[in-house]
Amino acid sequence: MSETSIRFGSNAGQSVTRRDGIAKVTGAATFAADNHPEGLLHAVYVPATIARGRVIRLDTVAAKAHPGVVEVFTPENRPALAGDPDAKPFLFAFRTEVLQSAEIRYANQPIALVVAETVEAATEAARLVVPHYEALPPRLGLDGDAPYKPESGNFGRPAETVFGDVAAGHAAARHAVDLTYETPAQYHNAMETHAIVATWDGDQLALDVPSQAIVMSRGAYGYYFGIPAENVTIRSPYLGGGFGSKAVINGPALLAILAARALRRPVKLMLRREQMFGPVGHRGATRQRLRIGTDDDGRMTALDHESLAVTSTFDDFIEGAADASLGLYATESLRSTQYAVRADIGTPGPMRAPGIATGSAALECAVDEMAEAAGLDPLEFRLRNYADAEPGTGRPYSSKALRECYRQGAERFGWAGRPLAPRQMTDDRGLLVGWGMGTALFHAPMFAAEARATLRPDGTGLVETAAADMGQGAWTALAQIAADGLGLPLEKIEFRAGASDLPDGGIAGGSGHTATAGGALHAAGSDAVRRLGEIAVADPASPLFGANAGVVARDGRLFARDDDSRSESYVEIIARAGGAAVQGTGSAARPPEAAERHAMYSHGAVFAEVKIDPALFQIRVTRLVGAFAAGRIINPHLATSQLMGGMIWGLSFALHEEARHDRRTGRIVNADFAGYHIPVNADVAGLDVITVHEEDPHVNPLGIKGVGEIGITGTVGAIGNAIWHATGTRVRRFPIRIADLLAGSQSM
Repeated sequence: MSETSIRFGSNAGQSVTRRDGIAKVTGAATFAADNHPEGLLHAVYVPATIARGRVIRLDTVAAKAHPGVVEVFTPENRPALAGDPDAKPFLFAFRTEVLQSAEIRYANQPIALVVAETVEAATEAARLVVPHYEALPPRLGLDGDAPYKPESGNFGRPAETVFGDVAAGHAAARHAVDLTYETPAQYHNAMETHAIVATWDGDQLALDVPSQAIVMSRGAYGYYFGIPAENVTIRSPYLGGGFGSKAVINGPALLAILAARALRRPVKLMLRREQMFGPVGHRGATRQRLRIGTDDDGRMTALDHESLAVTSTFDDFIEGAADASLGLYATESLRSTQYAVRADIGTPGPMRAPGIATGSAALECAVDEMAEAAGLDPLEFRLRNYADAEPGTGRPYSSKALRECYRQGAERFGWAGRPLAPRQMTDDRGLLVGWGMGTALFHAPMFAAEARATLRPDGTGLVETAAADMGQGAWTALAQIAADGLGLPLEKIEFRAGASDLPDGGIAGGSGHTATAGGALHAAGSDAVRRLGEIAVADPASPLFGANAGVVARDGRLFARDDDSRSESYVEIIARAGGAAVQGTGSAARPPEAAERHAMYSHGAVFAEVKIDPALFQIRVTRLVGAFAAGRIINPHLATSQLMGGMIWGLSFALHEEARHDRRTGRIVNADFAGYHIPVNADVAGLDVITVHEEDPHVNPLGIKGVGEIGITGTVGAIGNAIWHATGTRVRRFPIRIADLLAGSQSM
């Protein structure tokens, strides 16, 4: 048995194979669009081809006459909604487009919905709808409109946070940098695009839809359609990726539900790949200014991080990039400030590591430039400046485990041999070699969840919660936690999730799902064991009768806490009590006072090696080593996979991803995987992940943090810094391209 398994117990801590793996690779897993109820109709929405203006006329004659077409919905005949799509009455509510007017807010906005007997007929008829526009020039990008300071940031955070006297900190600095970085718009492109199958039975609504917030979404759908939340059933057993976008209700889905109610038949809608670029959120572009000062010893005297992010003209979701500077580096003074600019785009939304991914990309490159100005090795500079203070002081704080991440990552990578100056290393083929690093940081949130656990007469367990598995392995990791809560081997656990008629499993997002749903499952299992123990201790026929010190559970048996020789199996206890199953319930949530007293983060360090052709400047990331401290690791195999996935996303951010607009129409010109680049296997080599042991007694009773997003946050900067180290050229916009390095080489 591995050291991890011994440390963490019989189930949690082991690299268990995914419970849903076989179903997915054999095609047995049922995703939303795989459902085909009797009488199913197919819907396809018609997208706007301008970004600003209004529709003055829609020619739908040819579309309605197309064989198989049942109806074409436009603003003129769209059925009424009970809730206002331009209101924001609930958590994660966004203003959305449901054909409520002729106004065009962004390209790819739905302007009509075609419903037909087949998806082919609906698709062809949608192409036959001819819109006539009154177009206005689109406002695009970071300079498309006047910046403004929002009243607050996202997720309840302030738009500005200040510690100390920033002006004084700058004045006292011996070395200083003043740098500006830009990051582009990036779009969610999960393997499974957004899809929905809507079925009405009177005022009962059943939805097959990928959802990261299964129970919470019921109330949202109920609001829009004027029915109680309990009348909405959501089935979401499998999600082909979410990245944050599938926690939000979107306009195309609401249109499909409206059509199903109006036509009294089930309706399916699944977005095409290019339709993912607009109505379902994205990561907004940013421009970030970082001003950092240090004293003679290379310790920060000031850290001033301003971020300007693009949002839509009709709603506010501001990529909180400046938040990345909170909670990481110790400094005498710190300011984090968010600004925004409106553009004719779909509203941005939460996208994997929102704010922190973009902010850390700029911060970690700026920190490297500051280290260079101070004449220090980047690792030594970070070791001098990471915040090793006690939590609860109101100052930035980083776990002492971060120092261990630095140590283990640098040792595995071989950082000690790195020359300080750039352009000093080549390989045996004459390629320029560069080494860079970045610190990884992400919040360790916890939401609220409930669960139910049942001990059956045959000695098996049933555990239930409306958890969501987006591909991260929640079915497996949560079942491992539940098995430990019930004191049963994993193979004796039946795990039910992915449906809204189960106890609320909370939100699958923010790297908090394992802690949240897992905490509820463990509590429910413990409650069932407690109830079973009460039965045994009160039964004169039980070996555990009168065990006043209490009982402990393992391997399907209860043992007297103070005498291991006294034990009895679950089967025996339940049988003698009449054979009825024993059920427990549990909930989990972080007490507000815990969050007020302690900083809650996961930490890490990423080291990157790049090789670059000195003539053509083609960039190749040849090694990535990441060391991460993320609390209690439930399944090392799954955690490593998630951390690798985050690092690959960081590589994608650094070198590939960028949505580009046609300045005349506002349309995204690379809304497909041919033009919107993401890494393929040939782009990824030498991934190495270290999970650093960490016991955090404050984050939650199980000590679980999260691994889904932190891998991105150090990787982008590490690659950017490695490119500088190889070439001597600093590129302050992402993604970094060959043209940037060519321009830099000509200016040297």
